[in-house]
Amino acid sequence: MTAATGELSTNAAPLGGSPTLRLEGISKTFRATRALDHVTLEVRPGEIHGLLGTNGSGKSTLIKVLAGYHAPDPGGRMTFNGEEVSLPLSSSDFRRLGMSFVHQNLGLLPSLTVLENLRLKQIALSPGMHLNWRRERAEGQAVLDRYGLDIPQWRRVDELSAVNRALLAIVRAFEEIREGCEATGKPGLVLLDEPTPFLPEEGVARLFKLMREIAASGSSVLFISHDIDEVMEITDRATILRDGRVSGEVETASASHDDMIELIIGRSLAPAEERTNEATAFAPGLSITSVEADGIAPFSLDIGKGEVIGLTGLIGAGYDRIPYLVFGASPATAGELTIDGRQLALPGMTPAKAIAENLALLPGDREAQSGVPSLSIADNMLLPDVSDWFRGGLLRNRGMRNEAKRLGDAYEVRPNDPDLPLAALSGGNAQKVLIARWMKRKPRLLLLDEPTQGVDVGTRARIFDAIAAEAETGMSVLCASSDAEQLARICDRVLVFARGRVVRELTGSQVSKDHITQACYASLENSDRSPT
Repeated sequence: MTAATGELSTNAAPLGGSPTLRLEGISKTFRATRALDHVTLEVRPGEIHGLLGTNGSGKSTLIKVLAGYHAPDPGGRMTFNGEEVSLPLSSSDFRRLGMSFVHQNLGLLPSLTVLENLRLKQIALSPGMHLNWRRERAEGQAVLDRYGLDIPQWRRVDELSAVNRALLAIVRAFEEIREGCEATGKPGLVLLDEPTPFLPEEGVARLFKLMREIAASGSSVLFISHDIDEVMEITDRATILRDGRVSGEVETASASHDDMIELIIGRSLAPAEERTNEATAFAPGLSITSVEADGIAPFSLDIGKGEVIGLTGLIGAGYDRIPYLVFGASPATAGELTIDGRQLALPGMTPAKAIAENLALLPGDREAQSGVPSLSIADNMLLPDVSDWFRGGLLRNRGMRNEAKRLGDAYEVRPNDPDLPLAALSGGNAQKVLIARWMKRKPRLLLLDEPTQGVDVGTRARIFDAIAAEAETGMSVLCASSDAEQLARICDRVLVFARGRVVRELTGSQVSKDHITQACYASLENSDRSPT
């Protein structure tokens, strides 16, 4: 911000050096929507450059243009290490120029092994009919050792934890850049699209160390994230998009958190309403009794009407499995759900039965488990209630579109076009669609797994408000999350897990970010004790 006027500065002082990547006047139009409007972006050698913006700001579209997935509108230009590059890029362009991507879906092949994914390019380009697997294994192990990744080469990717899948994809991208720079003698560029949501704190620290090593070698990193704190910690400069345009460029060392928020959303974010953090008495609601599964000790919980309960712990503690066991999306070996005096056996629970009992589940993996990317926004919003839209054996498509349009307005989906496929939306806007789907049904129990993962600050606030509003009407909520700040904002109680069982219950003034974080890290010490 400038000292004289207090206005946000949109020009950062140059770091020096000709750019590794420069984009000029990049635009992209979908039907009547302009997703990108004359975007200019520059990443310099040895720089870690952040790219920020709300869901729907154009970040995902810009990355898809760089990845060759979208052809931009005519008139835009791209140069890489001073070379004019034709758009859209092809896969051979990436290797030749020295660009590598880690997309949100990681780009790994689940049915192949760690080694096969790590050495995929070398295997595909290998001449002749036979591979020297002994050499490939040695090279693969050398790469894993170089980056300190302790994963068996023979294990299939679909058997890995989410954390190890993310680290494997990141290491593969970094290795491609290292090899490309050695071959060309020119700096490369790795683009990381939201790489941290599945990483624990230690994993993020390892990622940042690797990013700094890449920058120290003279290559560059374009780091796309919704986490302002992460961007401010790791980047040299950041470009902020809003409504498809560049709203500003800042040197992160001299910018404040509030500066970033104002550039991202176009205004200062109103402070969150202060919570009283007093224990509240709720009317009886639902009861979960003695739920068991492999690795999960018997778990019981009474949830009041309108009560929001958080489940948390360190990665692998088991808290995130509870919503799926209750909904019947994962098999329970024992347990009951009691509703209005009726006892429902959880070993026989299925998602269809859960929906019939007016339960709702929003999974953490939006693409694989929740939405259907190829279907329209309207179909995704109204899928559980599609039978309500038949009249005389005919589907009322116009009525469905009108209802989806209304819900899109209410939940601020951008662009709000019911006919667009869900895949055309950013991650945060897709999440709004899926939350609207379940909120419309007024569920008795809403089960959430990382509901704000990968969404921007504005969308987080909208989701929090929606949960609070529905809880006021009597809806009960069970939210599994690793985000202590989120839990402190929305929860009345928080249960901390370790090794598959509850080791701590936080209530009243204990429901704060600091208390939750401290309880998670102390959880292993308490995992052999009774809950307190």
